[in-house]
Amino acid sequence: MLGRNPSIRACFPERFSDSNFDDSGQNSRRSYAASSATATPIESQPNSSGASRFASLDVPPHKPSTHAPTQTSVADLVNNNAFKLPLPNSAPARLESHQTNAANHQHNKKDASAATPVQVVDKFLSKPSLATPPASTLPSSVPIDGNNWTSRRLTLYAPLYQSALKGDWEKAKEFLNMHPGAANVRITKGWETALHIAVGARHIGFVEELVKLMSVADLERRNKYCNTALCIAAASGITRIAEVMVKKNKYLPGIRGNKGVTPLYIAALFGHRDMVWYLYKVTAAEDLTREDYIGLLIATITTDLFDVALCLIQHQPELAILRDSNGETALHVLARKPSAFVSKHEMGAWEKFIYPWIYVEPLVKSSCPSGMSKCCYCDKNQVFIGLAGKFWHAIEKAIPGNKAVYKKKLLHMQAIVLVKLLCEQILSLEDSQITDILRSPSHVLFVAAEFGVVDLITELIQSYPDLIWRVDEHSRSIFHMAVLHRQEKIFRLIHDIGAHKDMIAAYKDKNNHCILHLAGKIAPPNRLNIVSGAALQMQRELLWFKEVEKNVQPLYKEMRDIKGTTPRMLFAEEHAKLVKDGEKWMKSTASSCMLVATLITTVMFAAIFTVPGGNDNAKGTPIFLEAKSFIIFAVSDAFALFSSVTSILMFLSILTSRYAEEDFLRLLPQRLIVGLATLFFSIAAMLVAFGATFCIVLSQRLAWIAVPAALIACIPVTLFAFLQFPLLVDMIQSSYGAGIFA
Repeated sequence: MLGRNPSIRACFPERFSDSNFDDSGQNSRRSYAASSATATPIESQPNSSGASRFASLDVPPHKPSTHAPTQTSVADLVNNNAFKLPLPNSAPARLESHQTNAANHQHNKKDASAATPVQVVDKFLSKPSLATPPASTLPSSVPIDGNNWTSRRLTLYAPLYQSALKGDWEKAKEFLNMHPGAANVRITKGWETALHIAVGARHIGFVEELVKLMSVADLERRNKYCNTALCIAAASGITRIAEVMVKKNKYLPGIRGNKGVTPLYIAALFGHRDMVWYLYKVTAAEDLTREDYIGLLIATITTDLFDVALCLIQHQPELAILRDSNGETALHVLARKPSAFVSKHEMGAWEKFIYPWIYVEPLVKSSCPSGMSKCCYCDKNQVFIGLAGKFWHAIEKAIPGNKAVYKKKLLHMQAIVLVKLLCEQILSLEDSQITDILRSPSHVLFVAAEFGVVDLITELIQSYPDLIWRVDEHSRSIFHMAVLHRQEKIFRLIHDIGAHKDMIAAYKDKNNHCILHLAGKIAPPNRLNIVSGAALQMQRELLWFKEVEKNVQPLYKEMRDIKGTTPRMLFAEEHAKLVKDGEKWMKSTASSCMLVATLITTVMFAAIFTVPGGNDNAKGTPIFLEAKSFIIFAVSDAFALFSSVTSILMFLSILTSRYAEEDFLRLLPQRLIVGLATLFFSIAAMLVAFGATFCIVLSQRLAWIAVPAALIACIPVTLFAFLQFPLLVDMIQSSYGAGIFA
C-alpha cells in the first residue's frame, strides 16, 4: 500500500546517492561485503495485497580461511549468489518448485564427496542456465575474501555491463554463451542485473533478446533499492520495453518498488503519458488500493496528464474528496498550477494571435471501461463545432507554431473540465464538509487567488456564492490576496459582485491594513518582473494603486495602520528603491539612445551639403536634381534629420526630469515612447537615403545592384524593430491601451 506520495528522488535513491560516486568505492564495497557476511534482512516491501513480498536473505556467514584461497568459477558466482531475493508471494507455485529443488540440493550435498564440486541453484535462474560451462571458458579464479571478492566480481561482469549500457547484443550474447546464467547475476554495486541496465539505457532490441533467455521469476528480480526492471522501464517511458516484460510475466505491474510504489505511479511521476495508459490497462484493480489511486491522481495532475486524471475522476468520483498523505485534495494541487490555465503573459505575440483560431476537437464525455480507453469530456464553451471548425482544422497545420499552441489549448480545456468535475463532487457535500475540504490544510480559494487561477475561483463562486465572504487567518478576502499578489484577473471579479464590493473592501487585517494598504506594498518579484525595466514596473505599481483607490470609499484613503501609516505613505516607503532603480534605468536608456540619435543627426546634416554626384559648377545645383532617386534621397535625408533631432529632445527631457513617483505613471513613459519611435523612423529614413545614394552613384554601370542593396538595408531596420518592439508595445499598452484591468 502506498503510504505517501514519494518523489522521483525517493523512488530512485541510487541516482542521487553520493556514495555511489565516491572515488575509492570502499564504503560501498564494505557495505556490500558486510551484507553477505551478516545476512541482514532486506526491508520488506508490500505486495499488491499489502503483504510482505520479501523474506530475509539466507546467507551463510563467511569464516576466515586458514589455508590458501579457494578458486571459484563464474558458475559458482552465478549459482552461489549471496545477494539474491526470494520470489514474491504472487507466484506460490513457482516458489514451491524452487523450494523442492533447494531441498533436493541439501540432500545431495550430504551425500556428495568433498572432491566433487557442488552446484548451488539460484532460484532466479532458468533451467538451461544451471549447467556448468566447460572449464576452458571460465576464468581461472575469483577470490571470495572481502573487498577483493566484490571488486573482482564487478570487474568480471564489466563486459556484460558495457554491452547492456551500449545495447550491443552481439557482444552480450557472446559473453552469455561463455558464461551461462550471467544474465541473472547482479553486476553493479546497486545489485542491478543486465536487464536493469539495458532497460535504463532504453535499448529495446537488447531487452527483447535478453528477456527471451530469462524465466518468469527472473523478471521479478529487484535491485538494492527493491526496484524491478519494470519500475525502471516505467521511469524511462519506453512502452515497448514494458510490453515485452509484462507479456512474459503478467504479475510485474503489481510488484512494488522502492517506498512501496507501483510502476504505474512511477510512470505518472515522470509524466510518461503512453506508459501510464499502458500500465493502467495491465495493472490489476486488486493490486491498487485507494491510497494508490489518490496518489496516482495527484501525480497525473502534477505532471499535466489531465486526460488520465479525467479518466480517474470519471471512474471513481470519490477521489475528488480524498486526501493524500499531505492532507491535500486534487483541487489543492490544481490551485497551485496556473500554468495549466490560459495565461497570455507566458505566450509570445504570435501565440497570442493564433490561440483563438486553433481548432481543438470537442471533448465529448465517454465511458472509460476498466481504464482501457482514454477519456474525453465535453466542454460546453467549445464553439468550434461544424464545417467551419473542421475546415480551419484542415488548413491550420501550415501555421507556424500550431502544434505547441494546440497542446497548450488542449491542456487548458482539460484543466477547466477537471476543475468543474472536482468542484461538482466537492460542492455536493454538506456545508461543514465543504468548509473542511476547502480550508485544510490550506484554503483552496486563497491559494488560487495567490497564483491567479481565475477559472477555479470562478467555478467555486458560481456554484457556492457565499465563498466570497470567506477570509483567511489574517482577515483577508480573496480580493485582498489578489491585490497583495497582483493578480488582476482575480481582482477584476470584484466588479461582478455589485455593491458587496464596498463591504468586502472594508475588511481590515490584524495590522489594521485595508485593501489600499496592501496595494501600497511592493509586488512579489515574480509578479513585478512581468514587465521589463524598473520604470515600467513602477508604472505598473502605480496603476494598481490607482485602480484599488477607485474601488474603496474616500475614508479609507487616509486610514492609518497600527504604525500610523496611510496607504500613500506606505506606498512611498515600499517603492523608494524601485523609484531609484527606475530613474537609473530611464537615464541609462535615454543616454544610449540619445547617442545614436546624435550620430544620425550629424551624418544627415552633413549629407545634404555633400549630395551624391556633386553640383553643377555653373549653376551650383545638384547634377542629379531631376532624377527620382535624388528626390528620394533628399526627402529621406530631411525626414531622418528631423526625426533624430526630435528624438534627441525627448531623451534630453528624460535626463532632466525630476523623477517623482507620479512621473512614472504617464510623463516619462510617454516621452520614452516618442523618443524610441522617432529614433526608429530616423534609422529607417537614413537607410533609405543610403539606398537612394547607392542607386544614383552606380545606376549607370551597375543598375542591378539596387534591389540587393535595398534588401540588405532592411536588415538593420528589422533588427532594431524586433529588439525594441516588445518594450515599445508594453509602454504603449500601459500608457494608451485599455489597461491591465480592462
